Amino acid sequence: MGLLKKINVFRRSLMRNLTKNIGKASSQEDIILVDKNDIKRILICRPNGRLGNLLLITPLVQEVTEIFPNCKVDLFVKGTLAPIIFENYDNIDKIIDLPKKPFKSLLKYLNVWISIKRQKYDVAINVDQNSSSGRLAVQFSNAKYKFFGDSSEESQHVKNDYDHIAKYPVYNFRYYLTKLRFPKSNKIIAPLNLKLSSSEIADGKKILNDLIHNDKKTICIFTYATGEKCLSEDWWESFYTQLKREYSNYNIIEILPVENVSQIAFKAPTFYSKDIREIGAVIANTDLFIGADSGIMHLASAVQTPTIGLFSVSNIKKYEPYDNCSIGVDVNLYTRKDYVKTINSILNNGKLSIYSDAI
Repeated sequence: MGLLKKINVFRRSLMRNLTKNIGKASSQEDIILVDKNDIKRILICRPNGRLGNLLLITPLVQEVTEIFPNCKVDLFVKGTLAPIIFENYDNIDKIIDLPKKPFKSLLKYLNVWISIKRQKYDVAINVDQNSSSGRLAVQFSNAKYKFFGDSSEESQHVKNDYDHIAKYPVYNFRYYLTKLRFPKSNKIIAPLNLKLSSSEIADGKKILNDLIHNDKKTICIFTYATGEKCLSEDWWESFYTQLKREYSNYNIIEILPVENVSQIAFKAPTFYSKDIREIGAVIANTDLFIGADSGIMHLASAVQTPTIGLFSVSNIKKYEPYDNCSIGVDVNLYTRKDYVKTINSILNNGKLSIYSDAI
């Protein structure tokens, strides 16, 4: 581990220790939310700029806007991806983004915190209880109702999917609402959702048709991932050979990462783009996505394409794709027969998608 990385790890650890008790001393049990229509503006805090982490808060955003349909939501994030991801979310009003390198953009960094303090919010929500910036933002806000993201022990013991990073923020927020005298909710948590438009889906279909020139169904692979999550070229070469042999009646295309690299040496037809919504639209027109734990894996899940997430080091229960026959698999335990069985099961069940009418 390099010196800068060690410093960053130490900084994060220090900030978490300093902020972990923020909000725990204050009790809001005596506050009752009489009328949910009184909630007009909500702040949701997830100061992270990664594609996957931003897509993973879409279930919470859907939950919040369903409970409070008349509200406007401001997102406190990092980087520039959030406006793209939440482009078609009608309730999203402002995107408040921290600069990726605060010490190089100190004035903007300070203005972000000032804007949070100046705006009057009815509810402020921290998504991840371990986020020091998220906890600070909620504490710093003028919101009447402040949820710091703390876990619900009740949900941890009852919900078998509580560990999932897209789901436990929803369970925790639901529990917080019961403290405000809201009725307990047992609704199924919404899937990740990029909310592609019908025109975007149509454009994705045209791109795919121009790439494959036939009417066969399509399997989409993504062979890249960061760090240890990236499977070796040998692994992918073997897997791709197996895919071609077992699914010769399917097209197999590869989505390329922004780095424009391929673990199978570009042997499959490839699609490259830096436009997240365009990539999502192409994947939405395919029948199965296979790729390692990455932002693009979560993107595939967010366009409701059945997804097989390949996990070698990451926590499957925390990050696996869900809904629409999606699954996370441990590549250290799976055999070739296991892959075929899983893929056949998904393909035979067919694709159930909110975009199916447009495809």
